[in-house]
Amino acid sequence: MSPGELFRTLRRRWYVLLLVAVLAAAGALQVLRPEQTYVSSAIVVLKPPVTGSQPNQLANLQPPLAAVSYAAVQQLESPAGTAELSLAGVTGTYRLIPRNSGTSVTPRYLIPSLQVQAEHAEPAAANLAVLKVVEAYTKRVAAMQAEQQIPERARMSVTLLVPPTAVAQTGTKSRALAGTALLAAVCGVAAALWTDQLVTRRNRRRRESADAGPEESAGAGGRMPPAVAAAAR
Repeated sequence: MSPGELFRTLRRRWYVLLLVAVLAAAGALQVLRPEQTYVSSAIVVLKPPVTGSQPNQLANLQPPLAAVSYAAVQQLESPAGTAELSLAGVTGTYRLIPRNSGTSVTPRYLIPSLQVQAEHAEPAAANLAVLKVVEAYTKRVAAMQAEQQIPERARMSVTLLVPPTAVAQTGTKSRALAGTALLAAVCGVAAALWTDQLVTRRNRRRRESADAGPEESAGAGGRMPPAVAAAAR
């Protein structure tokens, strides 16, 4: 289809473009007035037990601790862990992000710190969700050590380094509006072309039916009934 044919098709189906424009305007109102959400974030660290040679726990953060922390995170992200957090009252969107010492392609978890995030419409609810996730994480670590029958003095502990703080989440309205306009343009052109093809097929079928009607009538009128043809013989 040439640009001229495309332009003529869009001009014929202007009502389709108008309908898409109205729907896009309704979507743009949601973009300009988005629902306010808050993201709360906290940081916890898994510390080793205090020993005589290393009394400072934060100075003895070894990679095996990161492996244990990541195992607890995987348990919380499993279906059973998700159900546990749901029963604990954690609602909305939440994320457990271990500190990655590598890259996104080749991650390496060598430091046992964990960032916990939660998103909610109310800041207090977002902070509460983060605290509940941290509590569930702490219980998981304690349960893993109890299962291995590790003595209390030799167990690892979880410390909240940064308490949860909710921050209003804001986006870029110009990008959202540009995306809405682009989506409306693509959908409008596609809908107009599809409507034009559908209407063209229907009109062609109607013309073919109208042209075939008189020919069938003329053919039927030119034939002699069987009884008359037999009497004429």
